[in-house]
Amino acid sequence: MSVRTLVKSIQDIMRQDTGVDGDAQRISQLCWMFFLKIIDDQDQELELLKDDYRSPIPARLQWRAWAADPEGITGEDLLAFVNIDLFPTLKNLPAASPRARTVRDVFEDAYNYMKSGQLMRQVVNRINGIDFNNLTERQHFGDIYEQILNDLQSAGNAGEYYTPRAVTAFMVQMTDPKPGETLFDPACGTGGFLTCAIRHMREHYVKRPEDEATMQASLRAVEKKQLPHMLAVTNMLLHGIEDPSFLRHDNTLARPYISWGKDERVDVVLTNPPFGGREEDGIEANFPQHFRTRETADLFLALIIRLLKPGGRAAVVLPDGSLFGEGVKTRLKEHLMEECNLHTIVRLPNSVFRPYASIGTNLLFFEKGAPTQDIWFWEHQVPEGQKAYSMTKPIRLEHLADCAAWWGGPRREGRVESERAWKVSAEEVKARGYNLDIKNPHTVVEDHGDPETLLEDLTNAEAEVAALRDQLKAILSEALAR
Repeated sequence: MSVRTLVKSIQDIMRQDTGVDGDAQRISQLCWMFFLKIIDDQDQELELLKDDYRSPIPARLQWRAWAADPEGITGEDLLAFVNIDLFPTLKNLPAASPRARTVRDVFEDAYNYMKSGQLMRQVVNRINGIDFNNLTERQHFGDIYEQILNDLQSAGNAGEYYTPRAVTAFMVQMTDPKPGETLFDPACGTGGFLTCAIRHMREHYVKRPEDEATMQASLRAVEKKQLPHMLAVTNMLLHGIEDPSFLRHDNTLARPYISWGKDERVDVVLTNPPFGGREEDGIEANFPQHFRTRETADLFLALIIRLLKPGGRAAVVLPDGSLFGEGVKTRLKEHLMEECNLHTIVRLPNSVFRPYASIGTNLLFFEKGAPTQDIWFWEHQVPEGQKAYSMTKPIRLEHLADCAAWWGGPRREGRVESERAWKVSAEEVKARGYNLDIKNPHTVVEDHGDPETLLEDLTNAEAEVAALRDQLKAILSEALAR
């Protein structure tokens, strides 16, 4: 059985369980089970490689002890074991090591939704069919896991945790992180930017085991919500990260802005902060008066500017509202352009984040240390023959190839204006009151005609419809009267 078929069969078994309601719960349930199997496979490999290695999970709760035997514990006994022993113990696991803390954080707010011990045993037995120490199988499963995360887009609000992979891959490619550079995602969701950055560095820069160790030691991430945090940690294990404890279950914004010291500054920030969200009472009080707002994306932008080292670089997804907004948004944009070189804004069409959100989004690329002189804009357009992106026709990395070709290497030299690209000076932006919502000057606005004429045409059309409706009514009345 292929890994894809196997995962589909697991989801089919779960659909029969009355306790599991909808995609988000099914994915959450799948995830803690996969997590325990993956970490146990990894533990067994580490026990062979390192003489002093001990699993952070008590022996009786390790996957191999209760799940590996296909004829093992089932029914009510299995349910009781999971609900009364496994979950309470792992939720309160002493954080004796970073790995133990990771396990505790994953289970802290996790929940067993399944109500049938027999169905759970069937799921467990299917999961046993995947060997996560087999690199090929792990890669296959990694691709399927990616699809599971993609499915979250249609699972209610859970889609907010997923940034289209073409977008994350492009942002990573243009930012070009390297092993040894501290890389931070302050709102990491399911870990898409991290996995893209890991792949990018392994492909281009990791040549020796020391490079791999340096890369893994330089990763930093935080996720506030339990489900995406659990998905992200599992994602890290799948990508061969031995110690994913760098990925904290916390709210980055809950710390006072001024408490972030120089020793916590980072080289690279890659993130898609939640937008449209409002922070709970008191969070904005962590920020200086002139940056105080309840708008989550604005608070993240203020913090990112602070957290970058001199020479550090960032790529951030922001909605159109951040570009044209006033008040705190204006002060933030002024601060951004004074502290950083905001060199590129890629404008994306509304449909990129569908179906979760249909709002215009932008990719902002900036470097800390020198003020902005000029901002280059690139307008990304949906491919010819396609009206919009959708679940069945999402944005792909090759759709952004023209922008990558125009980019101009690490120093962005040789850029030229075109139908898609234009340049605006910092002085012009300042004169516009820091409104960055600058439309493509090369686009010819369609002439829809004179408003007076259009209104007259509409009135005539409505009168015609009313006349036809009256005629139809008369015909029907006559027919019914016979």
